[in-house]
Amino acid sequence: MTRKQRRLILIGSSLGVLAVAVALMLFSLRESIVFFNSPTDIADNKSARGARVRLGGIVKPGSLERGDNMLVRFDVTDGNREIPVSYQGIVPDLFREGQGVVAEGRIEPNGTFNADTVLAKHDENYMPKEVVDTLKKQGHWQEGMGKNVVPAKASAR
Repeated sequence: MTRKQRRLILIGSSLGVLAVAVALMLFSLRESIVFFNSPTDIADNKSARGARVRLGGIVKPGSLERGDNMLVRFDVTDGNREIPVSYQGIVPDLFREGQGVVAEGRIEPNGTFNADTVLAKHDENYMPKEVVDTLKKQGHWQEGMGKNVVPAKASAR
């Protein structure tokens, strides 16, 4: 066997071992990968029923209902469509109508989103100073947009 053949065999076997390692890693992560969807995506059946997904949007004003045993029902909207969400548990302090929310769970066959995790998003007006500066340079900044601009040193934490 020549030196060139040995080198090709070594490179080929190394690539094979690497491919198997990547495949095993992706296979093991398959259950923990959660895709983000908007209410429009879910309403248009772009995500499979029963699959674990992350739903993001705004809690529709007037839709929040609290029931027995910490049951919370609300609608999440993106301005186009609404998805009814059912969650049993303690909601975050920032959770309220008109506030951004991210819910993680499964879509039931009836179209209701059964959440097992609810996260309230910070005020949409929050923006680090660096982002504001970039938006100003690009011409996308409008005066009054950033009421809650954080100074550069505070946003670096």
